[in-house]
Amino acid sequence: MRLMGKWLKAGVLEGETFLQPETWSPQGAVISPLLGNLFLHPVLDEWYVRVVKPRLRGRSCLIGYGDDFVIGCEREDEARRIMTALPKRFARFGLTIHPQKTALIAFSKPSLRQEGAKGKGTFEFLGFTHYWAQSRRGYWVIKRRTAKKRVRRTIQALWQWCCSNRHLKVMEQYRVLCQKLRGHYQYYGIRGNYRLLQEVFQQAERAWRYWLSRRSQKGTLTGDKIERWRARFPLPAPRILHNI
Repeated sequence: MRLMGKWLKAGVLEGETFLQPETWSPQGAVISPLLGNLFLHPVLDEWYVRVVKPRLRGRSCLIGYGDDFVIGCEREDEARRIMTALPKRFARFGLTIHPQKTALIAFSKPSLRQEGAKGKGTFEFLGFTHYWAQSRRGYWVIKRRTAKKRVRRTIQALWQWCCSNRHLKVMEQYRVLCQKLRGHYQYYGIRGNYRLLQEVFQQAERAWRYWLSRRSQKGTLTGDKIERWRARFPLPAPRILHNI
């Protein structure tokens, strides 16, 4: 308890803004996922196992991390019942369900999807868009790709960093960019997501080359200079690190 209290008082730095809230866990703090798991365990996990699941006739599962969770149900009527009971359950503990991030989605195989069903049949969870696609053998499988909002945010952050730090030594910029790309690959480098990893890599290289060329008129990278620059400072190529 003493250690968690220290983490809550430490605050979090977002850009150049330091936040030190007194009544809530700061967004992005290291302690936030742990507190979310601890606090939601009796609220959601135990309630689902002891109360909800024994009353269901179809298959069901609960997958959660921190304050994000997905409940999968085989039967639509049971999913609607859970959707109705969730706000009441959370209200007993002084919590609320986010109205925009909470949705009931028909996530079935396209071959079994009913005609006229609303929505795209996809959902986002932990930065990934989950969708149905056919494998090379023709089977329907669930695949994952980086959510569009995450891709845009990552690219914008790379361009902003290269712009704000173009005055640093080239070797220092190279070291930090390599760390950023490796960190991105460590999280999003799953099977089936290579194309979006490649897009982030290309944008990182493009942003770095653009802002290096803006440092002076004599330092513009064109023609043979680009090839020599790539050979001397090769950014880490996209890699699939997780075979999920």
